[in-house]
Amino acid sequence: MAVITHRRLWLLIAGGSAALALASILLTEWLALAPCHLCIFQRVLYMLIAPLALIAALTTGLARRISGALTALAAAGGAATAGYQTWLQRQPEGSVSCIGPDMGPIEQFVEWLGMQQPTLFMATGFCEDEGLVILGLSLAEWALLCFALICLSALWLLRPQRRGAGRD
Repeated sequence: MAVITHRRLWLLIAGGSAALALASILLTEWLALAPCHLCIFQRVLYMLIAPLALIAALTTGLARRISGALTALAAAGGAATAGYQTWLQRQPEGSVSCIGPDMGPIEQFVEWLGMQQPTLFMATGFCEDEGLVILGLSLAEWALLCFALICLSALWLLRPQRRGAGRD
């Protein structure tokens, strides 16, 4: 019987985040979706979570705790971003918009990334548009679920353990 270890769970988080980032890129291309600034930012966070969780899987002690905490922090930021986008999408049509007179730090960052690598990071859509809906949930709602699961998993993996509990 396979034993689920902390290392394997960190690897699952790393692999899952990399897969979600890749799925985001492929869906955008294959279905000609128009990702918004918040969508691209969430993609970047998945790309950040993957190596952080991989470091947590491959290290122990303080290095694991730091990379694990950064994983949880990035996932919490992703959940907040996806939650805000979900809120925008649930408002009556035409009542809110992610487009304002001034770009915030997320929009500025995504714009800069889009200039560096347009294929991966060019924002062309509106945050309040649901776009693709899968099983009744928008991609933002799926992202909210995934980021929340990653965050909770990382926090669970970081909890204090009894000595000799077999963490790895």
